[in-house]
Amino acid sequence: MNDFPTPAEVDALRLSLEVAARSVGFSLPLAVLAAWLLTRARFPGRSVLDAFVHLPLVLPPVAVGYVLLIVFGINGAVGGWLRDRLGIQLAFTTAGAALATAVMTFPLMVRAIRIALENVDVGLEAAARTLGAGPWDRFFTITLPLMLPGILAGAVTAFAAGLGEFGAVITFTSNIPGVTRTLPLALYTAIQSPGGEAVALRLAILSLVLGLSGLLAAELLARRMRRFLGR
Repeated sequence: MNDFPTPAEVDALRLSLEVAARSVGFSLPLAVLAAWLLTRARFPGRSVLDAFVHLPLVLPPVAVGYVLLIVFGINGAVGGWLRDRLGIQLAFTTAGAALATAVMTFPLMVRAIRIALENVDVGLEAAARTLGAGPWDRFFTITLPLMLPGILAGAVTAFAAGLGEFGAVITFTSNIPGVTRTLPLALYTAIQSPGGEAVALRLAILSLVLGLSGLLAAELLARRMRRFLGR
């Protein structure tokens, strides 16, 4: 019996953590902006933007990965430009796996942040405005601190969900050991391999523990931040 964990399993775990962390770091500022626009701004096409932001929740992940491949692939409009002008390739790379994961988990962050923003008392912002605080001052001293529980909960939830992303990642970046083979892809590979039942079981248990830990951490952070802010 192979020692646990094997180098391949450690590599898959490392890649999963890296991809999930990079996806959250990339999309969190955009999620805050999208939540603010959808909650506070009034403009034509707001409903269309809302639907577009939440589209990954209803599309098959494989379809999302295919669209990313068309747009950001080597021959895609954006992907070709990035490769020719900046020397950046996203398809079949770890960065591409992070991009696919970010797209799939983006709506989760937006929803959590949006709920937190909807609960912010606009009277506090109005009072600060009458005292001479500018828009940026009001945002960074009042709105953002009150949104923090939702931001943290959304980020941790997206991180936990990113650990389990499969369809978009394998479609956009394939299943390359040491590059894009995250835990879900390693689990899929083990299931497809003769005699891989023991490895698959270990990876499934590890995925379950990581996902459960992430969800519990999100709830704990949200509660502590609400308690800290006196809510």
